[in-house]
Amino acid sequence: MAKTNQNDGNKDQKAGRFLRTASFWALVILIPLAIFQVMETSRQLQKELTYTEFREQLDGDNIKSATFTEGRKIEGELRTPMQVDGQPIDQFHTLLPTEASQDLIDQLETAGVEVKAEETGANWVSYLISVLPWILIIGLWFFFFRQMQAGGSRAFSFGKSKAKLLTGDTPHVTFADVAGADEAKEDLKEIIEFLKDPAKFRRLGGRLPKGALLVGPPGTGKTLLARAVAGEAGRPFFSMSGSDFVEMFVGVGASRVRDLFEQGKTHAPCIIFIDEIDAVGRHRGAGLGGGHDEREQTLNQLLVEMDGFESNEGVILLAATNRPDVLDPALLRPGRFDRQIVVDSPDVRGREGILRVHTKEIPLSEDVELKVLAKGTPGLSGADLANIVNEAALLAARKDKDRVYMEDFEVAKDKVMLGAERRSLVISEEERRVTAYHEAGHAVIARRVPGLDPLHKVTIVPRGRALGVTASLPEEDRHNYTKGWLEGQLVMLFGGRVAEEMVFGPAKITTGAGNDIERATMIARRMVTQFGMSDALGPIAVGEQEHEIFLGREFSQRREVSDKTAELVDAEIKRILDDAYSNAERVLNESRDLLGAIAEALLERETLDLDDVRILEEGGKLPPLKSPHPIAEPATPPAAPVRRPDESPLEDAGGEPSPALA
Repeated sequence: MAKTNQNDGNKDQKAGRFLRTASFWALVILIPLAIFQVMETSRQLQKELTYTEFREQLDGDNIKSATFTEGRKIEGELRTPMQVDGQPIDQFHTLLPTEASQDLIDQLETAGVEVKAEETGANWVSYLISVLPWILIIGLWFFFFRQMQAGGSRAFSFGKSKAKLLTGDTPHVTFADVAGADEAKEDLKEIIEFLKDPAKFRRLGGRLPKGALLVGPPGTGKTLLARAVAGEAGRPFFSMSGSDFVEMFVGVGASRVRDLFEQGKTHAPCIIFIDEIDAVGRHRGAGLGGGHDEREQTLNQLLVEMDGFESNEGVILLAATNRPDVLDPALLRPGRFDRQIVVDSPDVRGREGILRVHTKEIPLSEDVELKVLAKGTPGLSGADLANIVNEAALLAARKDKDRVYMEDFEVAKDKVMLGAERRSLVISEEERRVTAYHEAGHAVIARRVPGLDPLHKVTIVPRGRALGVTASLPEEDRHNYTKGWLEGQLVMLFGGRVAEEMVFGPAKITTGAGNDIERATMIARRMVTQFGMSDALGPIAVGEQEHEIFLGREFSQRREVSDKTAELVDAEIKRILDDAYSNAERVLNESRDLLGAIAEALLERETLDLDDVRILEEGGKLPPLKSPHPIAEPATPPAAPVRRPDESPLEDAGGEPSPALA
């Protein structure tokens, strides 16, 4: 009942503001129209006489009075009204061909005409027209300031908060619409219960949390969780972005923080949500602006409002960021953000739940198995999974299907994880053959080196920026990576380059292995400098060899390792890479027949899955193709997830196109 009354009150206020605004603009439009109408009527009551007609009326003794203005203009009154369009007109005005002469004045006096003269100047109508723009400007300023005092306009309210208050008529998202973040939901449910029944927790001395920080990679559902909190809490919920605080005007950000918490205290207990808080909460003193720039002043005010001299009881601050490393330590301490809630990439059960949420409104075929789809999408975030569901629905709609089938999900999954196919890219037969052996080299390594993830698909159809792709998918989610697995990854990354060199010779190697070599070098460097997997250096984190740091007012460079250690690091990285290259050569030499069989099959079919590779591995022949080309896809690829090679369970070991093609 209270919500209904509040909604009715809000509607009445909106209706009142609309009527006031409409009335003002109606007056602004109608007043000039009325003035011009008066001018038009006044002009219509006067008959404009030519000089000849004026002389006729003068000779006929029909002019009663005449007033000279501006030397050549006469306005006067007739003794006997004239008939114009059936209406009697007794006023006239005439423009003389020359300046008024003494003879004309004598004739008027002889005829008994009352002669008058007026100085050149504006009449009341002209004066009003000249003043009208100033009246409109003053009226507009008066209107804007009245609206500002009433809180109805933000045109000049720079210091007012831009937070949006979610009311009862806002579409609600609940925790039932969020999957894959069970621990995060439990922490947030506790905050919601505290808002609904604070006495339950205070009876044992507990206090209301000041803030909760949602931390996690992009696309994992931090903002969605905040929307779910707004739907579940049943309390006032203010929402805004971190960038809304900072403007080009000095002091605006701090003023908006104060106004935001003033609104919060008015509606307490309530929740304030700040999305992307790193836009305003970055570490102080880490930029060229020193401690006096606008962003840092805004952060200082935020720190004071959260836990300063005067505490804001009943106001809970909920924030989200994917960069907690850049936040100021004073912002993260207990008393401000009492808890940090990690929203990480979902596991296989979480992915299945997310898929069920996003397919709730989509008609699915009986052959769709979301559990299988969840197992085949390791490492993907909730946004990636939502994108897969959407791409599958669009693909089925383009084919005029009545429901979405499993094959649509498979094509959509490959499109999101591997990139969209680019069949329009023109590739010469020689480049196509080199790409086939390159990808065959990756595939052979994936099958022959133990401990690697199972091969999923190998293709020479250009996808994204790569001319070919070899993809592996793990059998289960992996959170730690062994030294043997990383060394196997290095061998697989070098498989493409080694295959090119074995088949075409050292002079014919291409730039297609550039991305493979870059990723292999990065993995080897991290093995030596961060993971402690070097026998020569042992378990020590060396860190970067050289980096820039900001100290006070100047930049300086600092080396964290000695020259001898840096040389040892480089030598260990080279040794690890050389060993991986040698192992790739050994494996491919032992499996040269399989290498050629996979390459020739790729040239014929363009795409092979795991079952096809197994048939070739056993020396069998592949079954005939059902269609010469797989399903065509649109040329515009979606943004594929970007991950570090040593963290991603999906291995895209395909080569990039040459600079000429790129």
